[in-house]
Amino acid sequence: MKTNRKIILSSLICLTVISTSCSSSSNKRAELSDRAAEIVQGDCAKDAGKEVTIYSGRSEYLISPILEAFACESGIDVRVRWGSSTDLAILINEEGKSTEADVFLSRSPGPVGFLEGNNLLGSVDGSVLSLVEKQNHAASGSWIGFSGRKRVLVHNVDQVSPDELPKSVFELTDPKYRNRVAIPGTNGSFEDWFTVFRDQHGNETATKWLNDMVENGAKYYPNNRSIVEAAGRGEIDMGLVNHYYNYQEAAALGSEHRAENYNFPSDDIGSLLIITAATILATAEDKEASNELVAYLLTPQAQAYFSNKTFEYPLAKGTKPNPVLPVLEALEIGSVDFDSLGGGFEETERIVRESGILN
Repeated sequence: MKTNRKIILSSLICLTVISTSCSSSSNKRAELSDRAAEIVQGDCAKDAGKEVTIYSGRSEYLISPILEAFACESGIDVRVRWGSSTDLAILINEEGKSTEADVFLSRSPGPVGFLEGNNLLGSVDGSVLSLVEKQNHAASGSWIGFSGRKRVLVHNVDQVSPDELPKSVFELTDPKYRNRVAIPGTNGSFEDWFTVFRDQHGNETATKWLNDMVENGAKYYPNNRSIVEAAGRGEIDMGLVNHYYNYQEAAALGSEHRAENYNFPSDDIGSLLIITAATILATAEDKEASNELVAYLLTPQAQAYFSNKTFEYPLAKGTKPNPVLPVLEALEIGSVDFDSLGGGFEETERIVRESGILN
């Protein structure tokens, strides 16, 4: 059979099958998508007769080329269930020992910590953990980071002058920013950030900040990209987002895109660096193949893809970020105990919902 990708829609979550092929390796190489073909080194491998099932909280657009390239280079079939990291973590918890998931890819360590707290995770091999610095994997070895996203304030360059940019995220509640700031209230990365905000500054301070933002006319958008697009066309003056979306829009539209990122000072919570996390379930049927997949996320070709195509910060030792990205001075992952935040996203969702930002 030829390489195929079957998509089966099931309620809110879809399952994708990325298969290796019984045809020649050169034919498999030719059948790759353009983005995956740029990642693959050489020809595809022969069918290894193995399969790994991934529950991915990273979006299909961002990471599917990496998984397709892995299937080609390793000969291992990959099945992917797509959804939000929070929803998938809850699903895995409900499925328990009967889950189909071998590997869980999360937008941050928070949902992974939730699963570890319920004793559902295995350990990533030490040889894989050694591919990143110690601050970029769990002390227990239960998860490993493979890319980083920094929180920034994107702004329209025609409507916001440099002297109007705040020195802290706390300043955004000032009346001079009334009706000018967008927040992706239900977006996973915003929830991750706000969970760390609560941990670093206390629940009362963080909740007051969000409620004050709502009182100050903060505008709700469903995700980071929609805010970046809105800022680029002048629909909104500024918004809190992950850094890489604006680089992607600028690369696609050039000078037509009228938005830039503003970096808060490195000691401000608005400049937090959040890493994506990979983990292997305790019930994984083939732990060797699962570790092989996680290790692939940290190969030079995969890290180059994250840096040059999605404009994320690569985390593998010795890998340099794309030169267009600012030198990383954000609140470092090592200063945040993400393992302790496992159940925090549930409280975060409650606070966001009760703030009224969705209205």
